[in-house]
Amino acid sequence: MGKMLLIANPRSGKARIKNRLLDIVDLFIKDGWEVQVHITQQPRDASRAAKLYGGSVEFLVCCGGDGTLSETIGGLMELEKPPVLGYIPAGSTNDFASSLKLPKNMVSAAQCVLRGEHQLIDIGSFGGEKSFVYVAGFGAFTEVSYMTPQETKNVLGHQAYVFEGVKSIANIKAYHMRVESEEYSGEGDFIFGMVTNSVSVGGFKGLVPKNTVLDDGLFEVTLIQAPRTADKLSDIVTHDIHRFRTAAIRFQSEEPVDWVLDGEFGGSETDVFIENLEKRIEIVTGNVKKS
Repeated sequence: MGKMLLIANPRSGKARIKNRLLDIVDLFIKDGWEVQVHITQQPRDASRAAKLYGGSVEFLVCCGGDGTLSETIGGLMELEKPPVLGYIPAGSTNDFASSLKLPKNMVSAAQCVLRGEHQLIDIGSFGGEKSFVYVAGFGAFTEVSYMTPQETKNVLGHQAYVFEGVKSIANIKAYHMRVESEEYSGEGDFIFGMVTNSVSVGGFKGLVPKNTVLDDGLFEVTLIQAPRTADKLSDIVTHDIHRFRTAAIRFQSEEPVDWVLDGEFGGSETDVFIENLEKRIEIVTGNVKKS
């Protein structure tokens, strides 16, 4: 069939990949693939491996959580002609796996890699230098994902995000920002903002529109302005919410704002331009090819 690179993060989720790696590799070899395995050693290693070896294979398979997938795609974006990407979700939340309709069982997901339909998906450009797959966000609760220790995620799974999120409610801060896009223009104090291309964020499917399309060249944007009173959580989430779709958007603020890209810290910025790169990466979905 050709050459395949399998990038696996052994620390993702509850380290389940350690018990399934041989089964997955065996499945690929029996299908005729010449498999090279790269076990990530440190943060950003998936990105480095994808960039270094991705140009010499026909198929690259990523096994890990959303962060590992994001790193892998970041490396592929550096290539002139990236290979087809397969994804075996093995993280705590696996938001983007829901968008791709991939099964939670890792061996079943590996079978989808071999038999699933291929789809070109949009990728987000963050400031022209970084990329993200499904979410760029700031403000309330967004720091939970990258501040929660991996060990806690491994033990508690998705509950880890909920517990850490509850602890952060008292520290909600508003950022005075100017937001500009073709569809929306405004200035105010915002406590939360996210630019997404996913049916699920943080494991919650109700946060984004149900009719999200991964290859339409548009992001789904949600902005929440600071409430006049913050006595109750309901005041915060129902006060002034702006939702719209856009291909590009700019955020400007006087003070640095911490951003999260696909669950990882994306930097502190005062001026950031986010752009949708339409149909940039070819990935395998959970929809089985029609014979």
